[in-house]
Amino acid sequence: MTFTWASGTHQGRVRTNNEDCLYPKTSGSSDTRSIFAVADGMGGHVAGEIASSEAIEVAIATVGSLEERIAAANNAIVDAADEDPRLTGMGTTLTIAELDPDGTVSIGHVGDSRAYLLRSGVLRQLTTDHSVVAEYLAAGKIRPEDVARHPQRSMLTRALGLARSVEVDLLTEDLQPGDRLLLCTDGLSSMITDDDIAAKLAGGTPDEAVWSLIEAANAAGGYDNITVVVVDTRP
Repeated sequence: MTFTWASGTHQGRVRTNNEDCLYPKTSGSSDTRSIFAVADGMGGHVAGEIASSEAIEVAIATVGSLEERIAAANNAIVDAADEDPRLTGMGTTLTIAELDPDGTVSIGHVGDSRAYLLRSGVLRQLTTDHSVVAEYLAAGKIRPEDVARHPQRSMLTRALGLARSVEVDLLTEDLQPGDRLLLCTDGLSSMITDDDIAAKLAGGTPDEAVWSLIEAANAAGGYDNITVVVVDTRP
């Protein structure tokens, strides 16, 4: 199986900086094992940018399982905060996908960035948000239409950098030729609906899909940084 990808990030229309980070930062294709990731940093001043970039850099550089990559990234962020009190409290989401040319994708996930799979026009969210509103929704305490306006919609229940250990969601999915994988931060998923994401994701090349999604999030308000990675699978 061959993978063709594109990625993009935008600070949005409200924020003055971009605390998201992603990997890879350029388009490409490969018929070997390939890794993709997005991270959404949080913290005052530049701390969010440092947390997300540290998470991506360390996770990609670490040799090992996805769980080991994420644990190493978490430790690096905690170490950086311990060494510089100005960075205390910084953290980040991290969603990392490893695609095997044999036809599987393995995903490690912490936070509310997301992985989606588009197959035959049907979009399916692969990851579960680690957020207060996601827990409220699962418990039936709020309705889906309440999520976007809920005062705790940005409150995470899991993130890298907050403690020496972090629980990681791990999952594996079989891939088919023609599948399209999407990794994104909540600057996309909080601004447009899954139906809109599916419609934008369905057309064009990976590069065209990336910027169509980013433009749609900005057209909806662009209240947060927006980061998108799109990967196509071919025989």
